[in-house]
Amino acid sequence: MYDKSDPRASLAPTAKAAPVFTAYSPADYVRFYEGPPSESDASGHTWLMRGQNGVIAYSEMKDGARFERRGQIDEWVLLLPDADVTVTVTAGGETRSIAGYTVTFIPPGDSVVTVVKGGRMVRMFTTRAQDLAARCSNADAYAEPHHNIPPYAAWPAPPDGFRIRSYSLDVPDEPGRFGRIWRCTTFMVNYLAPQIGPRDVTKLSPHHHDDFEQYSLAVQGAFIHHLRWAWTPNMKMWRNDEHEYAGTPSVTVIPPPAIHTTRGMDPGVNQLVDIFCPPRVDFSLKPGWVLNAADYPMP
Repeated sequence: MYDKSDPRASLAPTAKAAPVFTAYSPADYVRFYEGPPSESDASGHTWLMRGQNGVIAYSEMKDGARFERRGQIDEWVLLLPDADVTVTVTAGGETRSIAGYTVTFIPPGDSVVTVVKGGRMVRMFTTRAQDLAARCSNADAYAEPHHNIPPYAAWPAPPDGFRIRSYSLDVPDEPGRFGRIWRCTTFMVNYLAPQIGPRDVTKLSPHHHDDFEQYSLAVQGAFIHHLRWAWTPNMKMWRNDEHEYAGTPSVTVIPPPAIHTTRGMDPGVNQLVDIFCPPRVDFSLKPGWVLNAADYPMP
């Protein structure tokens, strides 16, 4: 249920029959500021968390730090939320300087990120990177697959092959377009418009997803995630409503089919990034919503 001013109100309703849910899985709230880093060394500090399909690595990097992946099985994402950060990326036989306030897609195989000017870095990998998935602070929560999520399948490779593809986050809002969305073969990243001050309580957006999870990454401000699970004939499935506070940095994993909406709470800037693994079909079908749609075909 979207307010009429929300661009998502124009999403086409699904034509398929509504699924019958026989089990629910819980949401997952990982507040990086509450626990120690998963990795801490001369490069800085890194916190690792996961969902069913994706791993998110949040790092506070030092100048000169080096982050290397050997034999990475699939394409991965580098998000630099701050404009004053600079890194160099080597992958797929090329080396590029990457400025801050960008999202970059990195080819499979070997890659190296060298930090020129330190700061925050977010990397996104699928859970096919088993070494990273095993080191996540919430790995135990996924010892058994979560319900209502189909087996992961990557989207088609770009027609001109894998390469380093970097996009500035500095994209102005447009009427009728929701957020700032980019996709690759493994992830969709929606860098939402910043919200100044607490969100208007009369214009929230409670909705649900039938068969994919959402990762809500807080990079500035603070949020309350409101979640509700529909009642079913089987009362054993029922779950209490949740109204969970999550500051920065944090990631909330919202499972299907939980009804959810999020309210920014900080008096200043509240910046949320919605992440999906693999990309969303419904957003991809909206003309103009995916800013790099020409680079990556749909299935």
